[in-house]
Amino acid sequence: MGLPPIWVRRVVLAPLVVVLAVTLLTTLPLWLLLALAVSPFVPGRLRVPRLVFLLIVYIVWDAAAIIALSAMWLVSGFGWKIRSSAFQRAHYVLSGVFLQALFWFARWSLHLAIDVVGTDPDTAIPGRPEIVVSRHAGPGDSFTLIHALVNWFAREPRIVLKAALQWDPAVDVLLNRLPNRFISPGRTGTATLEEQIGALATGLDDNDAFVIFPEGGNFTPRRKVKAIARLRASGLDEMAERAEHLRNLLPPKPGGLLAAIDAAPDAGVIFVAHTGLDRMITVSDVWRELPMDKRLVMRFWSVPPEEVPVGEQERIDWLYDWWARIDTWVEENRPPDY
Repeated sequence: MGLPPIWVRRVVLAPLVVVLAVTLLTTLPLWLLLALAVSPFVPGRLRVPRLVFLLIVYIVWDAAAIIALSAMWLVSGFGWKIRSSAFQRAHYVLSGVFLQALFWFARWSLHLAIDVVGTDPDTAIPGRPEIVVSRHAGPGDSFTLIHALVNWFAREPRIVLKAALQWDPAVDVLLNRLPNRFISPGRTGTATLEEQIGALATGLDDNDAFVIFPEGGNFTPRRKVKAIARLRASGLDEMAERAEHLRNLLPPKPGGLLAAIDAAPDAGVIFVAHTGLDRMITVSDVWRELPMDKRLVMRFWSVPPEEVPVGEQERIDWLYDWWARIDTWVEENRPPDY
């Protein structure tokens, strides 16, 4: 389904979420009673009530963010200064507050634990811009990464992400007010996209973090086979052969990362691996995995700018080397029930 035009998303979808949130809150006891009544007939410990609670919390969280963003629009002079540096900073602070609230609920209701291992001081102490290169494993892991960058490492992310995420009104409004790029699947190899990524990565300051997901989508065996076939069809047999050895990741598309490095030569590069929510991608995945009681583990590796290769082919080989390393780490750190 195609993304509706911006006026529909602002005038119809955003108010609809607020109305839905108010309706759910005023009828909350009814929904919880129904969920508890159904729960004995469904496998899992309180699976239905926890899923209903999670859904209501997210909708209310989304609606609260929309209201806050609308208030900021009014205060900015009906959008007159909404893109000024002061309001940009205010939007990052607001995103940090809402992400903290979301993860507090996740820890409390779903028993979600988040552990960060191997954190390099460069990721925690601002002092230079960073290009953050992460595997793609569903919205849960992506939210966690941005939460870590904003609230733990005091970074201001610039993100390359899928256009479909604009279906979420709060994500749509917030991220379109900040320096980010929404892209459509299947266009990651175009010169236009690389130019957009280069433009987005230009002018990073010492607390910025440019975030990119080179896989372009979540791993599935079928997607891996298709990706390898595309590499072979393009005559990239060596890259295809290396991709065949990956067990948990799709082969990375280097064009966007190379454009970002060229646009921000003074930036370090941080590679991110994570595991624990790999199966939480679709609604059916969420249903199957609840109750959660999950542990998400994240691993950061920091590469200073002087250690980033110079030549294009050297950078591609370097990216594939790191992808093999991340793939091995994911395999070794998967939860025991995976």
